[in-house]
Amino acid sequence: MAGRASGKPSKKQGPSRGSGGKVKRSLEGRGATPPAHMRHWYKDKARAERIEREAVQGPRQGRPAPRTRKDDAPEVIGGRNPVLEALRAGVPANAMYVAQRVDNDDRVREAIKLAADRGIALLEVSRDRLDRLTESSVHQGVGLQIPPYEYAHPDQLVERARDAAEVPLIVALDGVTDPRNLGAIARSATAFGAHGLLVPSRRSAGVTAGAWKTSAGTLATLPVARAANLTQTLQAYREDGLFVVGLDGTASVDIADVDLVTEPLVVVVGSEGKGLSRLVREACDQVARIPMNAAAESLNAGVAAGITLYEVARRRR
Repeated sequence: MAGRASGKPSKKQGPSRGSGGKVKRSLEGRGATPPAHMRHWYKDKARAERIEREAVQGPRQGRPAPRTRKDDAPEVIGGRNPVLEALRAGVPANAMYVAQRVDNDDRVREAIKLAADRGIALLEVSRDRLDRLTESSVHQGVGLQIPPYEYAHPDQLVERARDAAEVPLIVALDGVTDPRNLGAIARSATAFGAHGLLVPSRRSAGVTAGAWKTSAGTLATLPVARAANLTQTLQAYREDGLFVVGLDGTASVDIADVDLVTEPLVVVVGSEGKGLSRLVREACDQVARIPMNAAAESLNAGVAAGITLYEVARRRR
């Protein structure tokens, strides 16, 4: 018995649609692998193109250039331990910044109390503002603004000694770039009766928060002068009646055998490793060394200054 028709016209069976040759072409391969500099995924291509573009057109506009802090601008140090140590050491400060909703632990509480006792302004700021003030350093919600240091004129160091009716003793730094060494030398200079420090205005450590902390507050009473040209300033000191003695490990005379230490004196301390520069060495009346075992190639600048200043003070008694 024949089946009942569904009443719908049947679909006509025809040829199926082909791939149009895509399958065949996909099997043909894509040729040889291009060299690295021609690949779009090459990691240095974008950087090389940017450098080449900026060489022709200059840097892209709108991108802020990195800021450099001027010497006469205040410095903001961040971090709970650095801020607390600076306040304990009596480092001068204009303001203390505290981030909103900061975790108030023992260090923060003590720092706030020390700042309030010294009359330092306490300012609550947003974390974004504190990021900008500390130049995105790790501040842990607190910052301390240090005013710019007021350097003396080199002549004022000699005047200070003469006003006190004392034999001048000045410590000059040549190539000492670590502020902590400057602070350590300031501490020794104060302990052994020096009348001031002399530093070059370029390529030298300045009086920063790090120097203040290492000096243990002695920079508050010991003046620091800046010289535009260290060699010329040393020569001017010589014309004013001072003798210049440089420290150098290659010298043939021990510091204990230098007779000039009882005269008006400038002691020049060079950097660790490099020692004195050629021009500064030539400006010295005498170059001396600190005798030590051959196993130690050189001494830290702060240690060398301390030993020398002790010897000068001992001989002047």
